[in-house]
Amino acid sequence: MAEEKRQRFKAAEPARGPGGGGPGARGGFQKPKDARGTIRRILTYLTARKLPLVLVGVCLIVSTLASIGGTYMLRPILNRLVEPGSFSDKTAWLASRCVMLFFIYLSGSVATYLQANIMAHVAQNAANRLRRDLFAALERLPLRYFDQHTHGELMSRFTNDADNVSMAMEQSVVNLVSSVLTFVGLVAVMLYTEWRLFLITALTIVCSMMAFKVLGGRSRKYYRKQQAALGQVNGEIQEIIEGLKVVKAFSYEERAKAEFDELNRAYRDAATDANFFSGAIFPVSANINNIGFAVTAIAGGFLATRGFDLGGFAVFLNYSRQVGQPISQVSQQVTAILSALAGAERIFAVMDAEPETDEGKVTLEQTGRGEWAWKKPDGTAVPLRGDVRLSGVDFSYVEGKPVLKNVSVYAKPGQKIAFVGSTGAGKTTVTNLINRFYEIEGGSITYDGIDVRDISKDSLRHSLGAVLQDTHLFTGTVMDNIRYGRLDATDAECIAAAKSANAHSFIRRLPDGYQTMVTGDGANLSQGQRQLLAIARAAVANPPVMVLDEATSSIDTRTERHIQQGMDTLMEGRTVFVIAHRLSTVRNANCIVVIEHGEIQEKGTHEELLAAKGRYYLLYTGQNTLD
Repeated sequence: MAEEKRQRFKAAEPARGPGGGGPGARGGFQKPKDARGTIRRILTYLTARKLPLVLVGVCLIVSTLASIGGTYMLRPILNRLVEPGSFSDKTAWLASRCVMLFFIYLSGSVATYLQANIMAHVAQNAANRLRRDLFAALERLPLRYFDQHTHGELMSRFTNDADNVSMAMEQSVVNLVSSVLTFVGLVAVMLYTEWRLFLITALTIVCSMMAFKVLGGRSRKYYRKQQAALGQVNGEIQEIIEGLKVVKAFSYEERAKAEFDELNRAYRDAATDANFFSGAIFPVSANINNIGFAVTAIAGGFLATRGFDLGGFAVFLNYSRQVGQPISQVSQQVTAILSALAGAERIFAVMDAEPETDEGKVTLEQTGRGEWAWKKPDGTAVPLRGDVRLSGVDFSYVEGKPVLKNVSVYAKPGQKIAFVGSTGAGKTTVTNLINRFYEIEGGSITYDGIDVRDISKDSLRHSLGAVLQDTHLFTGTVMDNIRYGRLDATDAECIAAAKSANAHSFIRRLPDGYQTMVTGDGANLSQGQRQLLAIARAAVANPPVMVLDEATSSIDTRTERHIQQGMDTLMEGRTVFVIAHRLSTVRNANCIVVIEHGEIQEKGTHEELLAAKGRYYLLYTGQNTLD
């Protein structure tokens, strides 16, 4: 089993980049292939509903006009104040202009509030659809993909990456559009006010944009590295937490800390570089703008002595200070924008991964109470009996390193076929191929005379029940976990299944019986109890073919004797494939298949193999071991 896992993890190597890893692999980093395409895909989520975005656009225009127009109204006010005449003559006029200013700024504030409120809903809906599509994509991926990527790395797509994209859609996109509108509006008004002074401002803007381009480009590079390093850190944390007992049992704590420190340092270095360059954008741009403002003030003062009105001079100075703000605001959003693009690329990389293919056209249909049949595309029906045959099957997780070689096994309906052999011999792989978790490279597998590749995977797996060595329970009640085998099962059927697996007695002793909550993948249950529930879950599914992958490996010998009769009842009338290290559990099998190095060495009944005095005889008599 361990060797087979190592083979599957090696299969990930061809998919990794030149740096030695995929998006979350240690020590490697891949540049984005299509940044523009990533932006377009993000926008498709934002623009799913057009009307709210139109309203946001209107609000942005109103708030921008209010900000620029309110400032420009200072020009006539200042000019009127410095005109000859008494202040009392100007009071009514000034009061009316102040009222106008109040309503202009009020409309801008209302528009800003509405824009923020609407955009929050739009962005969260878009993020919701993004996560939904990502989860749907994960459900479509083959098991080989999960062999090549750590769980922590994939979880990082739903948490850090998706959150970065959500924040960018909610805030950064709006700020970017607002900054562009403000910049265009300011430039237009400044040109109208005094085009000669604008030449100085334009030079300042060019210098700021050059600084933004240089520093922003470096920042973008390091933010991608930061996101990749974060995925590696999450993967390491998840792996260590899941295997914490093993870590402590083998005193691996210091080595684990050293490995984590190495990944954490890589993340720190990437984050430091990313934040240094993105953080430098704002002060550099601000200082350039300050210099431009000083030069503009000197030049404007000179023009004021040549007939340039005081109100225009004051307004232009105000605008020259404001025109740098849109660029600064963009620079402030660089962190969110770059993190979002890096995260979106990683999300879309998962969504674009090749899904599990299913070209099967044969489906499973119920023909009567407890009776099923395979329905072919031409309308003919083949009764579901459980006749499974492997003929000359070849398979490898990594090209050129075969795991199974010319394996042929025939299981007639109702027979029990047992696989024994050393760890990594290929026993579990055989059952994985029957389920079509992986596709064979040579030979064929037939189910009631139909090639499994012609059967819909959904229908194929509905006809199979599995109890795996590594049990997995879901958050919910004990009853819910048993019913997971067949969602329409009644409580009575679930209890009957628990009794057949000999799980009923320990369930009754739980605090709330069948309504006891299972949490943390069954952390409140013993390993043996978890496996008993897994057996009950398979029993309630009532499939014609059952796969038991060392199903009793975590159950003590006394409990095993108690449930053996229940298991025999469960297997009665079904085709059963059993993988077991305890040879005592397979003595009554119709056929025992001994696999070594991916090849069948011998097969027969318990008595026949003992009489042959081959590999099975050595294993059974203790002269050799399953190592």
